[in-house]
Amino acid sequence: MCGREREESKVRRRRWSSAVVLALFTVLVPGLPAHAATARGPGPLPLERLFDNTAVSDDTRPAEADFDGSGASLSAQDLAAAGWTPGRALTVQGARLTWSGRGGAPDNVRAAGQEVRLRGRGDALAFLVAGTAGTDVSGTGAVTYADGTRSAYALTAPDWRTGPLATKAVALAHLNTPGGPLAERPRLYVVTVPLASGREVASVRLPQAPAMHVFALAVRAPAAGWTGSWATAAGGYPAVGPWTDRTLRLVVHTSVGGPRVRLRFDNTFAAGPVRIGSATVSVRRSGAEATGTPVRVSFGGARGVRIPAGAQAYSDPLGFRVPGDAHLLVSFHLPGTVPAAPVHRLAQQRSYVSEPGDHTGDVSGAAFPTVLTSWPLLTGVDVSGGPGSVVLLGDSITDGDRSTPDADRRWPDVLADRLRGQSEVPRYGVLNEGISGNRVVSDRYPGDGVSTDTSGVSALHRFDRDVLAQTSVRTAVVFEGINDVRWQTTAEQVVAGLRVLAERGHAHGLRMLAATILPCEGEARCTPAVDAERTRINDWIRQAGVFDGVLDFDAVVRDPARPARMLPAYDSGDHLHPGDAGLAALAGSVDLRSLVPRGGPGAF
Repeated sequence: MCGREREESKVRRRRWSSAVVLALFTVLVPGLPAHAATARGPGPLPLERLFDNTAVSDDTRPAEADFDGSGASLSAQDLAAAGWTPGRALTVQGARLTWSGRGGAPDNVRAAGQEVRLRGRGDALAFLVAGTAGTDVSGTGAVTYADGTRSAYALTAPDWRTGPLATKAVALAHLNTPGGPLAERPRLYVVTVPLASGREVASVRLPQAPAMHVFALAVRAPAAGWTGSWATAAGGYPAVGPWTDRTLRLVVHTSVGGPRVRLRFDNTFAAGPVRIGSATVSVRRSGAEATGTPVRVSFGGARGVRIPAGAQAYSDPLGFRVPGDAHLLVSFHLPGTVPAAPVHRLAQQRSYVSEPGDHTGDVSGAAFPTVLTSWPLLTGVDVSGGPGSVVLLGDSITDGDRSTPDADRRWPDVLADRLRGQSEVPRYGVLNEGISGNRVVSDRYPGDGVSTDTSGVSALHRFDRDVLAQTSVRTAVVFEGINDVRWQTTAEQVVAGLRVLAERGHAHGLRMLAATILPCEGEARCTPAVDAERTRINDWIRQAGVFDGVLDFDAVVRDPARPARMLPAYDSGDHLHPGDAGLAALAGSVDLRSLVPRGGPGAF
């Protein structure tokens, strides 16, 4: 690795490692009075009472705000167009945050050690932030719990003009300045930091970092009583349809069942809001036909929901028994025109688009003549009860590329079959967060704008959304890296990225497993040099001890006579992806006890 690449790798690792400093930093002090952290000020106050900076201006009155000290500001009109209206509660990464930017009034606080009054129990603090220093702004703060203990956290706010688009919550069309609008993409970020498990938060001390602006702060509530049964990851924001007054009927396969259900829709990567007019759920009979009348879900008691750009919406809990190992039909009506949408491209499952009209309540599939081979907008199906979920973070092999369509033969499906059919360990939900073409350290899709590339932002950039924010996640498996080395990323860079993923998962209390990378000799880009890099990564995975366990998938499918290639019996024919038999072999090789967090039933 050349000097520049080595330096870039160090910078990348420092940036992502800052998010997990809490795991090294946390100091719990039993018996410490809750007021001990307030010596610097009058006592904890609600965040909005600490606002001392105005970031939002009306386009016609840019001088009414000065976000960065040079007179630049966010556009109130652009924010409204994105669905970020004043007082609006936004759910991002599972956290409910309130947007206060009205234009011309203080709407954020410059972090300078202030004590913020905040109550709640959860797994993480969520900050809506941006920096104005021209680079990332980092600092250390503290959480005081109701029992008098404290813990420290490290927070990094990306810059509002130069930070990565891949991790932004929202990006706007322009920014305001006293000299007129600038056609840049100012952006805001939601950043989470872990909390001490089981403790009630009483207050939060902000870092000493005045170029860090905090707009909102919330405790991400635990998904108590829920298990993720099905999930998918948005890989991009391509043009669709356009769909106007159409009903989408998506077919999803459950990993576990339960007596109640809730749905999750994500407007990830979008520039504007999307309106879901109504939605239903049913068990599929065949094709687009339901077994009975689809049951309507609600959103905060309403029939539909408008999801702002970059936000998500959960349906209200619904008394509807979801079977495990079943196909559900999730139908939702799009009353407006949708020209682009966040999409998981490779569904390996046929879904359906209707003729004009709201057909969410149809039992028959007659109104759904168009086949859809992707999953737009819908990202999760949760069921009540259960022991929690295992998340599989991967690329096309986890996504099921080259598996039989409509047959549920991806290796996560087979793993879910094994979990349901035993009683030695908890029957976890299995959440497939594979994206075809995905990489560990570099983005394929840039994270913003309409694009034909749906291979996603990097695993580093999507880890918070696709792993940490998933419902009741207990364990994560990382199975990526082949696309990195096939496109000239070095083993050292991949290893640095994998190390950071392990650190971030551990900081949030997850059991972290890694799978070794499969051989691919015979595929055009799998040269001997690529295989050498792959081998170095696998050696590190097996020997470093950074992860809590190793799934040695390489050893499962490689040809003993030629270790750089897959056994022909497992090869789909393209020499890169296993076929159905190979995917079943991967799932069959997993020691189910390795999925159980330390101290859990059936754990090693």
